[in-house]
Amino acid sequence: MAEVIIKEKSGGKQNKKPIKIDMTPMVDLNFLLLMFFMFTSSFTKPNVMDLGLPGKNTVYEPHNVIDYRNQITFIIGENNRIFYHQSNQEDLTEAGLKETDYNGLNVSKIISNAYEKAPRKEIFTIIVKPTDDANYKNFVDMMDNISISKKERYGISDIKPWEKKVYENLIK
Repeated sequence: MAEVIIKEKSGGKQNKKPIKIDMTPMVDLNFLLLMFFMFTSSFTKPNVMDLGLPGKNTVYEPHNVIDYRNQITFIIGENNRIFYHQSNQEDLTEAGLKETDYNGLNVSKIISNAYEKAPRKEIFTIIVKPTDDANYKNFVDMMDNISISKKERYGISDIKPWEKKVYENLIK
């Protein structure tokens, strides 16, 4: 482990004994400790939200277009604002784009009312459209509210130009 090398010199001077330390056992011990802690530690799985996305190789051609009465659209805006509508391109006005907050009861009630008014409840769809100014926390809150409302059919899309125009006129 440690070896003392003695050099003898003649004369009245004190003999200095240089010490040579063998580092091999210390490196072995550190390696063993590192391996021990790596194998005995538990790695946590990151918490992620499960989104039902289509397969990568599937080409989707819509064979049935959902009527605007069978869907509700939420637009996530800036400054923690959220708007919703149940209109098509021709009917959407600033009065038709209503605002609510992220309170789970409000969003669930809005979704339930739209679901009850839907002509075909089996294809009722919730569409979430975040704007460029929306933050991630609001998007996650919206996904949580959809989970609370127990509706399994939802989609995430970009905001359409005609919706963006009405939205921008409303927030001015």
